[in-house]
Amino acid sequence: MRNDTVDRHDRVPLETIDLFDEERYRTSSQHAAWHTLRAEAPVWAQESQDGTRFWSVTRYADVLRVIKDHRTFSSENGTILAVLGGDSAGGRTINLMDLPRHKGIRVPTMKLLSTSAVHRITATLRRRVRELVEPLREGGELDLVPLMLRLPMLVVGDIIGIPESYWGDVARWTMAGVAPEDPVYLQGSREETLRNVHFELFAMFADVVADRKVRRREDVASTLLDLEIDGEKLSYEEVVLNCYSFSMGANTTTPHVASQLLLGLTEHPEQWHALRTGKSDVDRAVEEGLRWATPTNHLVRCANTDVEIAGTRIARGEQVCAWVASANRDERVFTRPYDFDTARAYNPHIAFGNGIHYCNGAPGARLVLRLLLEELLAIVDGWQPAGPVRHLRSNFINGITELPVLVQPDPVPGPRSRTAVTAVTACPVHH
Repeated sequence: MRNDTVDRHDRVPLETIDLFDEERYRTSSQHAAWHTLRAEAPVWAQESQDGTRFWSVTRYADVLRVIKDHRTFSSENGTILAVLGGDSAGGRTINLMDLPRHKGIRVPTMKLLSTSAVHRITATLRRRVRELVEPLREGGELDLVPLMLRLPMLVVGDIIGIPESYWGDVARWTMAGVAPEDPVYLQGSREETLRNVHFELFAMFADVVADRKVRRREDVASTLLDLEIDGEKLSYEEVVLNCYSFSMGANTTTPHVASQLLLGLTEHPEQWHALRTGKSDVDRAVEEGLRWATPTNHLVRCANTDVEIAGTRIARGEQVCAWVASANRDERVFTRPYDFDTARAYNPHIAFGNGIHYCNGAPGARLVLRLLLEELLAIVDGWQPAGPVRHLRSNFINGITELPVLVQPDPVPGPRSRTAVTAVTACPVHH
């Protein structure tokens, strides 16, 4: 979806707003619609294509309340608009569980993805990122998206337990799973696309789980096999489903933050220069990239009880869609929310969610994005757009499918630039 600038006086007629239509996210922007809803209808009803009603909340405070209050708003029915009628994995995977079962999976797996755990692999990860960006060292024109799609597996491939030979395939399969009608991923019909990629993913994870039954390792797959919730081990199917869930969460978000961040820096060369000269902070740039991209546009919850939000009554059992992408542009919270500002000091974005479902992979995502910027700053002097940017057909993931750029290499690449950018990463970032 395009990151259009919206003036505070801009409005669109409410009757023209459609937050469900996936094509609008591929070809245009929803920022004017969210801006209007925040001002005029902060709790707004719409129907999906099959006639299921859902309520949209668009203000930061309301979005934060919905995703944080797990007692009032349940995740077990489903968390995306595509499955408003109910997710078949509800109650069985970490992202589709409420307490107390959710804690039974989150706590032990979180140890593998914690800040201390991912920082122990920093040297390995830096080497992998450096190899990833090597094609940019000589400069020239290239599409950044295929490179960025490989980022998540560099961090979590080993942690989840996915064989390295599958890393490229998993990145492609998971994206097709969330955007099956995007022209890049469509294979026949939507149903055929989903059937094909789910077959490949579940077959691969079935092999991984079968191997871990014989040979345990320090990874998510092995941890899931040893878990007990309410005195019972997870079923074979639940282990496979949760491996899939962890992989999906990583592969559909981090690459698009990276692409959107680099697009912003391409469009604002002065900010790239500030980072190159150490006048701007790499960590703050990463946080602005997360806010700016907000890779997960929305999160759906089901009301466990009758509840009132911003003066609107929502009945028990109704679906509430929290538009995280709108919250991260709320002018009540962010100064100049439509400015891409890598020096932004106060940045309480909720790109990783909040509450019990705060993203387990946040430490790894932050680290790999920081290393990506550091390695690029060491070898790239500047960027220029080299063609049209193409966006993902999805109301859920704010993705980019094509990002052609002309890379101007550093005439003197190497330790000088790398030392300069590493020195600024210790500056504090306010969340």
